[in-house]
Parts: sequence; structure tokens; C-alpha cells
Amino acid sequence: MNYIIFDLEASCWLGRPPHGINEVIEIGAVKVNDYNEVESIFSKFIKPTVNPILSDFCTRLTSITQTDVDRSKTFPFIIQEFMDWIGIDEDFVLISWGKYDKQQLIQDCELHKLETDWLEHHFNLKPAYRALKDLKDEPGLKKAVKLEGFEFTGIHHRAISDAENTAKIFIKYFKEWSV
Repeated sequence: MNYIIFDLEASCWLGRPPHGINEVIEIGAVKVNDYNEVESIFSKFIKPTVNPILSDFCTRLTSITQTDVDRSKTFPFIIQEFMDWIGIDEDFVLISWGKYDKQQLIQDCELHKLETDWLEHHFNLKPAYRALKDLKDEPGLKKAVKLEGFEFTGIHHRAISDAENTAKIFIKYFKEWSV
């Protein structure tokens, strides 16, 4: 089984997005095997097509620049690379901190008329962590990382950094999850 701990960043605005659509602009993921070992990392920017110009708010929040996305391929190309990296013909589960990432992937796949069946294998680590630790509320990722005694590394609101930090928690309690 491959455990794919992933995070997304999407185009964003203060208020409603133009044309009512946010698009994935970065995918970051960590592949963990059955032996609780990190096998590899996936990190790619994506060029948005509906709203190709990033807002100043989005650039400030994520640190992703217009040049980063302009030099990238569009969603259909990157998502195929991601699926190839996952190895969707093998046993795998997608794991994210919250339900947003899966919903955003579904939305972008539908926008580009791509299959979504492969997204059914998903585990939301955020409520599982709350239950495991018997917490009143579901903590944000940064808070959970600190609760576990880890240092949050990288840049918050960057997909690869958030995926790597989520992986720390997943790996620590590897045997505890009901994936």
C-alpha cells in the first residue's frame, strides 16, 4: 500500500474569485510505504487557465509567484504526472489534512473533464487526529505539528511544506490510523 500524504494550494482572492473558480496552482505530496518509510516526494506548480493571473493576496499568502505558475504546465498534464507518480494501478490511499484538498482536486478534474474515480481512496487525517488525541476541536496543521513536539518546517501555505509536515504526524502514529 502507498500512503500519499498530499496538500494543494489554489488560486485565491479576498472575496469571490473571478468566474467563481479557484484552481489548483501547486501539488505537494509525500509517498510513504507499508514500512512507514518515505519513498519519494512530488512537488509541482500548475498554470491556472480560467484565471491565469494570480492575485496579490494569493502571492502574499502562498509565496507562489506569477513566474512560478507561468513556467508550469496546466492541470491535465500535472495531474497525469501526479497519478503516474502515485501508481494508481497499485494499492494507494490519498491522505490530506482536511477535506478541502480532495474537493478541490475533484473540482479541477471536473473542470478539465478528467476522471475522478481515483480520488475515492481518501483519508481525512484532521478528524482522525482529533479522535486519536481526544481533542475537543480539530486543530489546524501548524497547531497539530507543535502539539506533537515537531517544528513546522518550510513555508506555511506551500503545498510541499504542508504535505511534509502532515507526513510527520502520519508517520508518528502510523499503526494507529484506520486507513
